Amino acid sequence: MNPYVAEFIGTALLIIFGNGVVANVLLARTKGHNSGWIVITAGWAFGVYVGAFCSAKYSGAHLNPAITVALIANGSIEFVKAIGYIIAQILGGMLGATMVFLFYREHFKISENPDEKLACFCTAPNIRNLPQAFFCEVVGTFVLMFPLLLVTSPSFMLPAAVGEQEIMIGLGTLGLIPVSLLVFGIGLSLGGTTGYAINPARDLGPRIAHALLPIPGKRDSDWGYSWAPVIGPIFGALLAVLVFAIIT
Repeated sequence: MNPYVAEFIGTALLIIFGNGVVANVLLARTKGHNSGWIVITAGWAFGVYVGAFCSAKYSGAHLNPAITVALIANGSIEFVKAIGYIIAQILGGMLGATMVFLFYREHFKISENPDEKLACFCTAPNIRNLPQAFFCEVVGTFVLMFPLLLVTSPSFMLPAAVGEQEIMIGLGTLGLIPVSLLVFGIGLSLGGTTGYAINPARDLGPRIAHALLPIPGKRDSDWGYSWAPVIGPIFGALLAVLVFAIIT
């Protein structure tokens, strides 16, 4: 499979599972209505696992522009190829969000809260302090990227050099389980402030879809906040690469 197609499909699956669980918890008269934060974080962890195991063989399963940019910085992927990855990830995010809307369309119709409808697509801070939200996204993504670098480094566990095929794979397919647990842990421990985007494609692609789709009773797409879950994760991933280079 073409690696760009793999990133597109993997990111779409990630969003279908991730935003799907948010819709199941927040929208009116679903089977999972009001089932809580642990259900949401678990759904996102499963989404990471499914998206990654479907694409890892073909693209390395970045599924996240912040990871792709970090791999440009450490020399693991060429810039031109990385741009293709990022475009595929954002488009995959848009498709995944569109599928969630179509799947839950009847529940969008009867749900009254426009903020909860937006939350089925993208993130927002519970306390609107944008510099603090940016900081939270930086820290959350650092905590995602830094362990991935440690696990895939020849200085730690793998005999081969760090490369695009190894990030998100770890020690083979079984390495996807620790990555999913890592995302689960980030959601449980650090997700309470901003909703832990930690992935520009996860937030920007669905936010664009929210702006374009005919969602009944929707609000604006909160473009005033949209920069934080894009720039924050990229900054956090680059910081992880810098710290990793210093200590190794």
